[in-house]
Amino acid sequence: MSPQRPSALTKRERLRSRAIAVIGLVLVWNLLWGAFTWLNTITGAVIAVALLVVFPLPPVKFGGRLRPVAVVKFFARFFFDLTVASFQVAFLAFRRGEPRSAIVAVELRVKSDLNMTLVAEAVSLVPGSLIAEADHQTGTLYIHMLGVRDAAHLERLRAEVLQLEARLVRAIGSDAELRLVEAPVPTDREERPA
Repeated sequence: MSPQRPSALTKRERLRSRAIAVIGLVLVWNLLWGAFTWLNTITGAVIAVALLVVFPLPPVKFGGRLRPVAVVKFFARFFFDLTVASFQVAFLAFRRGEPRSAIVAVELRVKSDLNMTLVAEAVSLVPGSLIAEADHQTGTLYIHMLGVRDAAHLERLRAEVLQLEARLVRAIGSDAELRLVEAPVPTDREERPA
């Protein structure tokens, strides 16, 4: 069962999306300058509005809800995975020979743009994995994975990406998205060794 793509946004939702984008850009602007001042905030707002007029971002509809305990669990596990992967990549760098890698296709269960983006960002931030391609139509991420030992290891890596998606949806997803990630995962996938 594939979820429907979100419907078109109302004018109010579009304005809310733009306001959130402006606030985010102003926050980044202040962080780049290293100080939260009135001048930085005003110039950041002017630049953010100009950027959104010249380079409009597609509005993202957030239909989920924030679950604080699940958010803490997501970040705790993410930082654990980040630390473990850093040591694994360091080990591969000092090991003799060239490490084996593969590109694995992982079809996400939640097909929304927001979910795909957040999962792709989280996967790319962990050392040893990088998004090679994202297929918006099927909700599939093609991930270059470093240090692949065999086909069973590749399946474990695919399962880890789907577990990451499930933790993310538990943290910020809707009830319908939560039901999708709790369903059993089919195992007939294709992979392309590199």
